[in-house]
Amino acid sequence: MATVVVVGTQWGDEGKGKVTDYLAAKADIVVRYQGGNNAGHTVVVGEEVFRLHLIPSGILYPDKICVIGNGVVIDPAVLLQELDALAARGVPTARLVISERAHVILPYHRYLDELEEDRKGAGKIGTTRRGIGPAYVDKVGRVGIRMVDLLDPEVLRQKIRQNLEDKNRLFTRVFGAAPLDAEAVIRDYEHYAGRLAPLATDVSLLLNEAIEQGKNILFEGAQGTLLDVDHGTYPYVTSSNPTAAAAALGAGIGPTKIDRVVGVVKAYTTRVGEGPFPTELQGEMGDQIRERGGEYGTTTGRPRRCGWLDAAIVRYAARINGLDYLAVTKLDVLTGLDVVRICRAYRYRGQLLTDFPASLGVLAEVEPVYDELPGWKQDISGVRRYEDLPPQAKDYLERITELTGVPVALVGVGTRRSQMLARYDIFG
Repeated sequence: MATVVVVGTQWGDEGKGKVTDYLAAKADIVVRYQGGNNAGHTVVVGEEVFRLHLIPSGILYPDKICVIGNGVVIDPAVLLQELDALAARGVPTARLVISERAHVILPYHRYLDELEEDRKGAGKIGTTRRGIGPAYVDKVGRVGIRMVDLLDPEVLRQKIRQNLEDKNRLFTRVFGAAPLDAEAVIRDYEHYAGRLAPLATDVSLLLNEAIEQGKNILFEGAQGTLLDVDHGTYPYVTSSNPTAAAAALGAGIGPTKIDRVVGVVKAYTTRVGEGPFPTELQGEMGDQIRERGGEYGTTTGRPRRCGWLDAAIVRYAARINGLDYLAVTKLDVLTGLDVVRICRAYRYRGQLLTDFPASLGVLAEVEPVYDELPGWKQDISGVRRYEDLPPQAKDYLERITELTGVPVALVGVGTRRSQMLARYDIFG
């Protein structure tokens, strides 16, 4: 048995959904441990494309238990839409369970998210405006509403009325916006509760019993290390901890129960939203990578900023997460380039920086120090063994290992399950 955590090593969008879907084949349980529907995982099964936002990627297997942990903030309307869409495509969803301790996103969270982003103007964070941040703020402020509250109609009504009394003062007096109707919100959420109540359970108990029984458990986070609220490029971050340590908190298991951590790294770097990006490519090369890689947000459709692989970032992620292995995705996107580059360090005011800086001011000013490697022309999308990759592609991957200190265990050469090359058995 093994418990494995999959994390993103960059600014998210690394292909965690594909890696999780691949590893789920050997898992008994797949757990989503943080984030909300501001994230999206795209998984290709045969000719079908599935875009998941809250439900773990393991749902596409008929025999996996899928868990939404307490660290996730859940928009009930979005979750039910996702469940209905999967059912309409013949995907059984009865194996999904939700932590009764998970917090719920309400309309006033989405409303506040929009109002705050509009007020900030040019200084906006670049959120998805789905209420994720405000929901986590209420969680920390001890006024949040949890799944267990949806199961008690009287408690639900009382909390919504109290919260909206406070929120409406904020909407009307600070933002000059219209108030929300508490009774309309209550009606909607009582309806959601009727459908979601059977899914709520003590996830911590379920998972700890499964570990004792020797089950394989896969934990997936949303976003990436540089969007972590503690360790990311603050304030241009998400409102939770996508890093590996949060898997224990967000699912209700002890940290000693985690056996391995796999870091997903795209073969280049992308970023959505505001903030400095040292290896960003402006112009034709960046556009070419974006189009070839389909670099548009699963949740928002926003075009992603694209740049060369930044090994300083991945090295930082390896330290923060305690990575055991790397899974490199979208290597095929770099096919055909004469030269591929990897940033190995930064130069800042004449000083060489090998570690990722905390200061955004420093990060905005650094110049990347690149290694240049020869590219490869062969189409690698049909390769099924690591050994059969072109020598230049293998040299690129080996250089990633040299610069980060983490061995590459998985390599993605396309969007399908069959296009994942395995060098090591992660669950073995």
